[in-house]
Amino acid sequence: MFKKVLVANRGEIAVRIIRACRELGLETVAVFSEADRQALHVRLADEAYLLGPAPSRESYLRADKIFEIIKKSGADALHPGYGFLAEREDFAQACHDDGIAFIGPKPSSIAAMGDKMTARETVRKAGVPVVPGTEDVGNMTDDELLAIAPKIGFPLLVKATAGGGGKGMREVRSLEEMPELLKSARREAESAFGDGNVYLEKLVEGARHIEIQVLADMHGNVIHLGERDCSIQRRHQKLVEEAPSPFMDEELRQRMGEMAVKAAQSVDYVNAGTIECLVDKDRNFYFLEMNTRLQVEHPVTEMVTGVDIVKEQIRVARGRPLQYKQEDIHFNGAAIECRINAEDPYNGFMPSTGKITHSLLPTGPGIRVDTGVYPGFEITPFYDPMISKLIVWGETRAQAILRMRRALEEYRIVGVRTNIPFHQTLMDSHRFMGGQYDTRFVEERFAINDTNDPELAEIAAALATLSAHQQTQRAAQFVQRNERDTSNWKWVGRWERMHR
Repeated sequence: MFKKVLVANRGEIAVRIIRACRELGLETVAVFSEADRQALHVRLADEAYLLGPAPSRESYLRADKIFEIIKKSGADALHPGYGFLAEREDFAQACHDDGIAFIGPKPSSIAAMGDKMTARETVRKAGVPVVPGTEDVGNMTDDELLAIAPKIGFPLLVKATAGGGGKGMREVRSLEEMPELLKSARREAESAFGDGNVYLEKLVEGARHIEIQVLADMHGNVIHLGERDCSIQRRHQKLVEEAPSPFMDEELRQRMGEMAVKAAQSVDYVNAGTIECLVDKDRNFYFLEMNTRLQVEHPVTEMVTGVDIVKEQIRVARGRPLQYKQEDIHFNGAAIECRINAEDPYNGFMPSTGKITHSLLPTGPGIRVDTGVYPGFEITPFYDPMISKLIVWGETRAQAILRMRRALEEYRIVGVRTNIPFHQTLMDSHRFMGGQYDTRFVEERFAINDTNDPELAEIAAALATLSAHQQTQRAAQFVQRNERDTSNWKWVGRWERMHR
């Protein structure tokens, strides 16, 4: 039974884990890079230790430094969050070898499902349909991939075997452009996961990206928590997620849930995991991959099921059975999550860096904001540009959309550009409101336009001038300190005593 947890991550997910640990009465240890010295997760943890310079390869990906901090702090458990070392079999195994409780799946499960090629082979043997692609397990050279690509057929995807999140992924439309895309995909995968191995997969066009959340304990219990629709993407990076999916029906939900449980059982899975699938227009689904970790978008599932997934992860790692059976899981209402990123939606979603000078979070019924930043915190170019996750819940999907509109309108971030205008435009889109979208929707059938209305620019300039003048006037006004060293009330009291 562990008592102190080291959180081997940063940002909003580190904050999320620290809060869950605190509610369970566990001590926490944060790690940070030079760029994150003032980060919120560092302030919230009971202890914090420096890892190294800002680049992730010199800090958050340094397993040796993390183990040094584990020994120094006396932590007896580790939560990897997502990204960085979360899906590294050798890292999980090293934790077990050192007697550190790894709050995640077994190393063998990470090996089987964490490597996307091995995962495809494993679930195919279990009778789960997979997207056509590279069948050989193991590293393949560029020449081998170029030779097999025409047999799979274009368009196709180059994908990193060691991770997800769109990192190390490239869309290939022809054989001529493939060599350069292979090189760039390998470079990005190496930088993000420390592993440049890639594989090929047929691009299913017009598909929905549906994922199923699973939970499993050490006592053989495996359940699913329903689906999340993650089809709103840009360059294979998820932007908006919702649960339940407006595309799904109860029969398809049940079939995919049973498939997800079966896939998890095929590798003796323990802890939280996610089965990602593509679903075509005819509602045929295909296994994509299994993420052997906590997902960025887990809050939407928490909102509709009432299950605290992070706490369940910790309980499972302590050897306890799941609190829920499959019949206990009920889906209540609808939830939507918008990823608020430091990006300029009017300039090709270019990353925006700088210091956040002002932040006003939306509040009210059914609104949740998971964030790791605050006014004065600096957004650097070293990590993912996500500022926060804005999650709303409603009794119906229509109510959730209306609530998200209000929350986005209230959200104020000053100092960096954000993609809030993109989300506002999306929530007003008739296609989105009607649930008529797929993974290509943002890139092919959606646009955000900068109106550049001269009248609005004039109004904004006038308001800015008035605001600046008000600040100047306020700064010019001051109350001069009394020449005497005490207050007037005391002087009156003394005068009255003297004249009695």
